[in-house]
Amino acid sequence: MENNEVSTSANIEEWTPKTKLGKEVVEGKITSIEQIFEEGKKILEPEIVDFLLPGLEHEIILIGGTPGKGGGKRRTPAKRTARMHKSGRRFTTSCLVVVGNKDGYVGVGMGKAPEFRNALEKAIKKAKMNIIPVRRGCGSWECNCGGNHSIPFQVEGKEGSVRVILKPAPKGLGLCASDSVKKVMMLAGIKDIWIKSFGSTQTRTNYIKAVFNALKKLNTIKS
Repeated sequence: MENNEVSTSANIEEWTPKTKLGKEVVEGKITSIEQIFEEGKKILEPEIVDFLLPGLEHEIILIGGTPGKGGGKRRTPAKRTARMHKSGRRFTTSCLVVVGNKDGYVGVGMGKAPEFRNALEKAIKKAKMNIIPVRRGCGSWECNCGGNHSIPFQVEGKEGSVRVILKPAPKGLGLCASDSVKKVMMLAGIKDIWIKSFGSTQTRTNYIKAVFNALKKLNTIKS
């Protein structure tokens, strides 16, 4: 379990599919997560991912902040905002989560609710429904080993004011990125990579989404 007591996996035995895709999974017509992406189908139930891709892990991205000792900001797992209503202030908690199997699949999701636990559960479910295959390889001219430790070519992603460039790295270099981005790469199964970022990267939500958008392009761009 990662950093909290919320379960990553749903109870499959109690799951009653509500979508056509979910019914096809239960009936055995679809037997792998790869088949879903090959047929271009959209995942609308998180239980589909639990059924076909068991053992997913998740990490919370620290998007909140409180004043630290001696100034500065101390990062927290949730961001809390308030809105004024006739009955007074109402608080909303936001949570950003990354899920993955550390072997080529990763997803990012944002959840909002009055309580942190509910926001976390929503974020995990959305991350599962947003899961994508990550194309890995060795595109570094310094290495060229043919393994799957990095990415096959350079890609770029953008979200809001944040822009990131992901570059292949030689084997053994490691993840040259911030702690938040390292969580995404580790859950995707990427061990070596160069990352260059532009814009307001302190906005963690846009930063992580920009990285996720870049990873998506690995499947759409032909090398």
